[in-house]
Amino acid sequence: MATLKVYADRRSQPTRAIILFCKVNGIEFEEVETRLFSDDLQTPEYQAINPMKKVPAIAHGDFTLFESHAILMYLACSYHVPDHWYPADLYKRAKLQSLLDWHHSNLRYGSMGYLVNTILAQFLGKWPNPGCAADCEKKLVDSFSTIEKVWLKDDAKFLLGNDQPSIADLSLASEIMQLHMLPDEERNRLIGPYKKVQQWVENVKEATNPHFDEVHKYLFDVIATLKQKA
Repeated sequence: MATLKVYADRRSQPTRAIILFCKVNGIEFEEVETRLFSDDLQTPEYQAINPMKKVPAIAHGDFTLFESHAILMYLACSYHVPDHWYPADLYKRAKLQSLLDWHHSNLRYGSMGYLVNTILAQFLGKWPNPGCAADCEKKLVDSFSTIEKVWLKDDAKFLLGNDQPSIADLSLASEIMQLHMLPDEERNRLIGPYKKVQQWVENVKEATNPHFDEVHKYLFDVIATLKQKA
């Protein structure tokens, strides 16, 4: 099989989801460091792979692909991983894709919007925007509530009532881990009331360790550096 290259910056939560998926499933790949907020994304060579100038992206032989959910689906099909990651059953697959679509405009929107308009603003050369932060906080906590009521109903161990993780579990759990960039008190204020969400993230960690901790170590190293600069 052709060499798989993953263009990655582990500060990116979608990047971590893809790397975690590969590691858990024993998929060999070359990790090509492609730094956010740098000239790495601006080169003609990289834009030929991802014209959106973002990470992650992959090159699998002559085939290139961007958008993390599409990449996860492609890898699950290409490498014939266990069915629970991306089920062959049409109805189960459609439900999974529905959840992934929901993620982008809800949990991810709220999480990243809140971070960008609070703690990350100074590092991005922006002023914190309290109004936008408040709107994104509402979207974020509403997303936690929806996860518990819809995607984790009946005390499911993993999303969609599954007893094993899917690509959606990796994608959404990696998103929530980004909130560790916040001070502990603030993060606990946001996610503390949602015990089912917290237990589900622990379930994803347990099911994918030691890879989960290894992939997220870089995030915590970045957080430590940011705190020193603050």
